Formats: sequence, C-alpha cells, structure tokens
Amino acid sequence: MAGNWEGSHGYTLAMAIYLDPPLWPAHGTVFSHLVSDSSLDELHAFAAAAGVPGRAFDGDHYDVPERRYNDLVSAGAIPVEARILVRKLIASGLRIPARERSKALTVPLMERWNSTYPGHEELGLELLERWGEERRKYHSRTHLLAVLEALDVLAEPEQPARTVVLAAWFHDAVYEGVAGKDEEESARLAEERLTAAGLAPHEVAEVARLVRLTATHSPKTGDYAGALLCDADLSVLGGDPQSYARYLAAVREDYAHVSDEDFANGRAAVVRQLLRLDPLFHGERAKALWLTAARRNLTGELG
Repeated sequence: MAGNWEGSHGYTLAMAIYLDPPLWPAHGTVFSHLVSDSSLDELHAFAAAAGVPGRAFDGDHYDVPERRYNDLVSAGAIPVEARILVRKLIASGLRIPARERSKALTVPLMERWNSTYPGHEELGLELLERWGEERRKYHSRTHLLAVLEALDVLAEPEQPARTVVLAAWFHDAVYEGVAGKDEEESARLAEERLTAAGLAPHEVAEVARLVRLTATHSPKTGDYAGALLCDADLSVLGGDPQSYARYLAAVREDYAHVSDEDFANGRAAVVRQLLRLDPLFHGERAKALWLTAARRNLTGELG
C-alpha cells in the first residue's frame, strides 16, 4: 500500500497494516494478529479508529478475535498468510524477540536463580510466578531479566554481589501499581521468605534495604550496591527509540484501568521526577551507556 489511504473508518494510512487469518485458538475462539510494517504509533491509531481495545496489544501486535476479521479488512488492513505477516513484522524492526517475551523466560530465569541461590528452587518458582502474573505488562519477567542483565554489564569484570541480585529478584515481586507501597511490600516479602530460607540476617537486611531504595532511586554517596541496583532498574530509560516505545506501551498497559487523562497526568509527574534526579544514573559505566539517550527519551516523552 503506497502513500496515504483512507479506510471505511476514515483513518488515513501512510503505511500498511497487515492481518493474518484467524487461526490462533484462545478463550473459546480463534484470533488473528494485526501488525504495522513501520510504526507502532500508527498501528495504535489504526486499532483505536477500528475499535480494537488497547488491552489487545501484545508488544508488537494486536490479538483480534475472528468476529472482527472482516471489519478490519474493510477498515484497510491487508489480509496475508501468517508467514508473510511474520516477515513483514521482522522487516519493520518492530518485532519483539522471543527472549523478551515474558512467558518464554522461565528456563533462563530459573537458571539464573539457581546459580544465585542454589537449593531454593521453590522460592525461585514462587518469584517467577509473581513476575509472570497475567496483568503485568512492563513489570514482568522481561523487566526482571533486563535488570539482571544490566547488573551483569555494570558489575563487569566481577559478578554483582548476591544481595544485589536477590534484591533485583524481589524489587517488584509485589506489584499493585502503588508507588512506595509496592516497594515496601516487596521488601517485607524478601525479609519473610529469605529469613525462612536461612539466609544470614545481615544479608536479609541488605536485600530489603536495596528493595526499598528502588522507590526513590536515590542511593547515598558511596552506596555502590544501591547505585548498581538503581542504575540497572532504570536502564530501560536509555534504550533506543523502538525499545523505549515498547516500554511506554507496556507501562500504559500496566495501568489499563486508569483513564487516559489520569494516566497522562500521572506519567508526566513521573517523568518530571526522573528528570529532576541528579544524578539520574550514578555509576560512570551507567552514565556512559544510558544517560544521553535517557535524557532524550524522557524529554521527548514529556514534550
């Protein structure tokens, strides 16, 4: 589809929207995938104009039930075979790799857990179940893995301390979308579970301290462990434009129960708070890796 095109819903397209056949079973019906060949923003706009709810978005596509197939084709979506749709999505650069999808991460995350705290697989599985809650979109296993991988990068050539890694596992283990309360409840969960698991009291206290620190991301000068965890937790802010767009879409889904106006106001307050953090990143490696892009992303979002 070249140039602009206006579908029956009156939405003008400057790119192509593709739809594969309804072949994917779930919830008593079968689903199609709706994708863009160039832009998530225009995909969201098309979906909104066609009456596809935001909760149907899954990172790089919309899941739409069979009953909507003909409507979406009439609105301008191009019907293609599933394999063609996948090729279009890959070529667009918008496709989320399988490793970044929460449900695909059970095995690699459990391998990490067992290397960090061997002999306590049951606790690791409980935490994975929490991180894998269906309602979570950003605060999910993908975020957990991203934080753990960021810790690896920031701590090189050494390994991050066990307490820092355990704090990463617990820092959003309780997530209800209430700032401050979530961190406190997660810290209490760490205290309870790690004490029961036999971790030394001073290590339990350190893990809980670090978890609570993620409420403000403001470690004191000289707090290397605190700086490490806070920098890793905020590393998503320094992503490339496509990664940052996926992050914003996922955060919006985490707050799907909030109206657009209330979310916009709340999110703007969060962005302003992040921009006021001085420093935003604490370690020199984190600053070199992510600070410039993070400032650009945050400023652009606020604008």
